[in-house]
Amino acid sequence: MSQTTIAPENSESLLRVIEAAPQVCRRFQFFVWSQGDLQRWIPHKMLVCGSYDRDHREVVFDIFNSVPLPDQVVMSLKDTRSALMAAAVQTWRKGRQQAARISLSQMDASGGLWSSLLQEGYDQILVHGLCRPGRPEEIESFFVFAQPGHVYDNSAVQALDMLLSCVHLTYQRVCVTERQMSSTRQPAGPQAVTAYQRQAVITLREREILLWVRDGLSNQQISEQLGISALTVKNHVQKILRKLGAANRAQAVAKAMTMNAFGTTQVGSGDSYI
Repeated sequence: MSQTTIAPENSESLLRVIEAAPQVCRRFQFFVWSQGDLQRWIPHKMLVCGSYDRDHREVVFDIFNSVPLPDQVVMSLKDTRSALMAAAVQTWRKGRQQAARISLSQMDASGGLWSSLLQEGYDQILVHGLCRPGRPEEIESFFVFAQPGHVYDNSAVQALDMLLSCVHLTYQRVCVTERQMSSTRQPAGPQAVTAYQRQAVITLREREILLWVRDGLSNQQISEQLGISALTVKNHVQKILRKLGAANRAQAVAKAMTMNAFGTTQVGSGDSYI
């Protein structure tokens, strides 16, 4: 691939992406990081991350999406053996394991779920990955970026090629940290639930507001949806930030995702959100 030329006005955002990466250790931190300056280089509302699990001897996928997706699509995107993910990986391999743009309209025959993504407004996905050292037939990590109504140009392909190592190392660190914390975490029981509830009790109204925050609505837009004042919404948001120990709205959403505070229901629809 040709060398990527970085415009002077973009060099600072690239530096911020790289400098912030080593501090990312948890799943919610990865989500916040991916929603920051990385968006300038690779715009996306959906990011599927795959990492080789040595215990299961296969790639395990996770999904980070800032807009809701149907349950069947989420399950397929997280399923290594689904026709959707298999086709994405196969296309990447045929392209000599280089960053690749895949038109979903051309892939529809590989599985009905491509049609579901098309209906959600996704016309194209951008994919790239890395193979395991010394084992070119085995994938070490694999990433799928997508944004509704967005067509990736050559600059996005070059950006993903340039940032792949950074995204790979960052997500690998997250996977290791989450596994270590999961292995040392005590089994969830009544006492654990009670302790969590004492730490951060999100009321039904706060959860409802946080759902709208997750969907990108402003305080004024949320107030119009709920029939309350924008000031009341602002007060609720501030309480949510304090309870979750979040510095901003994006971090609050990410932490709520990690704690499964949203469940699977989106306000106003039956779509799921992971």
